Amino acid sequence: MPDSARDQIEIRVAQDQVPYRAALDAMTLRNAQIAEGTGQELIWLLEHPPVYTAGTSAAADELLDPRFEVVEAGRGGRYTYHGPGQRIGYVLLDLKRRARDVRGFVHALEGWVIATLADFGVDSWRAEGRIGIWTRDIDGREAKIGAIGVRIRRWVTMHGFSVNLAPDLSHFGGIVPCGIEEFGVTSLARLGVALDSATWDRAMLARLDEFLAQLERPCPKD
Repeated sequence: MPDSARDQIEIRVAQDQVPYRAALDAMTLRNAQIAEGTGQELIWLLEHPPVYTAGTSAAADELLDPRFEVVEAGRGGRYTYHGPGQRIGYVLLDLKRRARDVRGFVHALEGWVIATLADFGVDSWRAEGRIGIWTRDIDGREAKIGAIGVRIRRWVTMHGFSVNLAPDLSHFGGIVPCGIEEFGVTSLARLGVALDSATWDRAMLARLDEFLAQLERPCPKD
């Protein structure tokens, strides 16, 4: 990946919380601009006030206790929670300039999160048939530590990933996270890893070139 390719992407790191609806509107506009050739690609790292978001496959009976605002997100997937202590990464890239491979994009996005978690000593993985990033919780059971949800319009990506640094895990109790009832949700803090968002952001961006390079190749079959 030439240096100029990374240089052409806007890297935006929000210090303050961004309301979900405002972020969604900004993403939708930028997605259209990128597709039209009038906007710059974007990697946006941020945090939201508490909110439940509904993907295109969300089922009404999985919204158990709507104690926070519920927003139709337009991304794939089901219900998820966003809130303080959780780092969000919105990734808006033009796949026409790379391998036109939706599965490959999702695989690379998952790999970016998994590799960054490993930098902090947390072993995590993909799980067959279960969307998201999984790890071993303090009770020894598998639990979700990161979520993936994307939308692709005119070969331009939007939405992205979330990683639980130190959110209030009780807030996930208002939904069935991603429609998976039999597994819990965990965080870096619960696993004994104290990490602020600035440290996480630096580690993610240090691996940005690796992530972009993955998008130049078709998705592996395994």
